[in-house]
Amino acid sequence: MSVFAAIAVLLLLVVVHELGHFLAARLQGIHVSRFSIGFGPILWKYQGSETAYTLCAFPLGGFVGFPDDDPDSDIPSNDPDLLKNRPVMDRAIVISAGVIANLVFAYLVFVTQVGFVGVQEFTPAAGVLVPQIVSAEVPAAQAGLESGDVVLAVNGNPLGLEQGVERQLMDVIIASPDQPIALQVQRGDRQLNLEVTPRPDSEGIPRIGAVLTPNGTVDFRRPNGVGEVIGKSAQEFQTMFVRTVQGFVSLVTNFSSVAGQVAGPVKIVEQGASLAADNWVYLFPFTAIISINLAIINILPLPALDGGQLAFLLIEALRGKPLPGRFQENVMQTGIMLLLGLGIFLIVRDTTQLGVFQNLFRQ
Repeated sequence: MSVFAAIAVLLLLVVVHELGHFLAARLQGIHVSRFSIGFGPILWKYQGSETAYTLCAFPLGGFVGFPDDDPDSDIPSNDPDLLKNRPVMDRAIVISAGVIANLVFAYLVFVTQVGFVGVQEFTPAAGVLVPQIVSAEVPAAQAGLESGDVVLAVNGNPLGLEQGVERQLMDVIIASPDQPIALQVQRGDRQLNLEVTPRPDSEGIPRIGAVLTPNGTVDFRRPNGVGEVIGKSAQEFQTMFVRTVQGFVSLVTNFSSVAGQVAGPVKIVEQGASLAADNWVYLFPFTAIISINLAIINILPLPALDGGQLAFLLIEALRGKPLPGRFQENVMQTGIMLLLGLGIFLIVRDTTQLGVFQNLFRQ
């Protein structure tokens, strides 16, 4: 059931994004010929007075279609309400509306969480939590460390309740390249003694390949009025947005060390299902995080993305006329092929890393 919940989240975010484009066009009186969720064979279709609404077999995206370049359209090519005939600003609003919709929706998700679930409060506990092991090849995995473990001591020194205790562990790791570190680990109701040897990454920084976070319990209390709901939601949104942007910056500036952490749809569903299985409340921040990621990805100035189309509009505004249609079409087609290739690669890679898939080859 948790897998279906994670898939439903992805579908919802696709709908939100495309609905942003759709409403921005319709509210300006721009013709829209199709609103589609997914790609491939059509599973369901409803023909409205002007727009066809479809649900397709592969729900890994969606699109809003315009009759501008449809040779079968009955709308004259000089109709002022065709998207291509609108001023640059009108078109920019339509193109950027999907990104804006995802960002607004992420904030509303936090509002819903704070308003109905409560204000999150963290009660610290001794040790450092290991919520995730990056892969099976990293030193942490090879040493026997598992997701959910709590590191109670490093080299015989206890890790207590003080703030920034995870930084203490990270400092020891960084100071110990290719040297074994003794860890006292709590796993469920038993304690283990493990040894992990940090390995330098591409930049020469020793790492063990594990996510380290403060250990403790999360509780929820009722918010003190609407003001706290709005304020806490804005704080959560700002924190998550900044962290996401920093992650994308790291991807550009230090690609080799973080490329393996780039996730495709399969990995996202797996992570979402895991969170939903632990506690359905975790679906709120999961939904907000993915929505923010979707917004930032789409605003990047890359072909076939919203940011790429906005870049063309900016060039048009500066030149006083658009770039040749054939050139724009070739760039967009190249971008689509690259994105499809990346998507297929991520799906194959993440599928082969699933535990169920790996177990088939171990038997």
